[in-house]
Amino acid sequence: MIDVHQFPCLNDNYGFLAHDRESGMTVAIDTPDGDKYLEEAAALGWTIDAIWNTHWHPDHAGGNLKIKDETGCRIIGPAGEAQKIPGIDEQLRGGDTVKLGHYTVHVIDVPGHTLGHIAYHIPEAKLAFVGDALFALGCGKVFEGDPKMMWSSLARLKQLPPETTIYCAHEYTAANAKFALSVDPENAALTAYAEEVKHKRQQGDWTVPTQLSRELEANPFLRADDPAMQAAMGHPGDPVSTFAEIRQRKDNF
Repeated sequence: MIDVHQFPCLNDNYGFLAHDRESGMTVAIDTPDGDKYLEEAAALGWTIDAIWNTHWHPDHAGGNLKIKDETGCRIIGPAGEAQKIPGIDEQLRGGDTVKLGHYTVHVIDVPGHTLGHIAYHIPEAKLAFVGDALFALGCGKVFEGDPKMMWSSLARLKQLPPETTIYCAHEYTAANAKFALSVDPENAALTAYAEEVKHKRQQGDWTVPTQLSRELEANPFLRADDPAMQAAMGHPGDPVSTFAEIRQRKDNF
């Protein structure tokens, strides 16, 4: 069994430690704050054996060297961004696998937010760590890629089993919900989801992780291939242009 320990970091990041009970192996998924990760691991009696970076941004790889200096852990990250990943030991590309104890972890290429962004999917545990590629009711800004690249990445994530638990890296869901309702106001699943998010945030509760099944129904960025969304955005039959329109509207929202 894999235990995922989640905790807030920095302003709106989440940190994740994944621990395989059988082997005792613990991995840090990204490193927004090295000291915080070490503190959380120590409180649980876990030792960080590896870091899995999703992309190079400092709020995802900034704690790498601090943790490596303290633990001697192995740093694993995207081959396409290896020059920007502090302390990287092993470079991964889509289709590669790594291990968490006896669990096989599949690497998925999800460029767009950055050019080498990857995600980590553990089929047997029905979970995925997606960094900034996909958010609850949102997706990452397209900083380095283009809309076609980003849509292709989201389409890959859409192919994961619907019951997959999605661990995304930021608490952006309340703002994402407001925007989503502006482009998809008649979506009953979205309306219900947005109300739940509002209540959770009022109570100080987290909205991460999420379930892929919920995102498929309510997240407008994952619905760029839906004819109704395409028509609403003015691009019938064109998922890439539909996605680009939604992303541009969000950027200006």
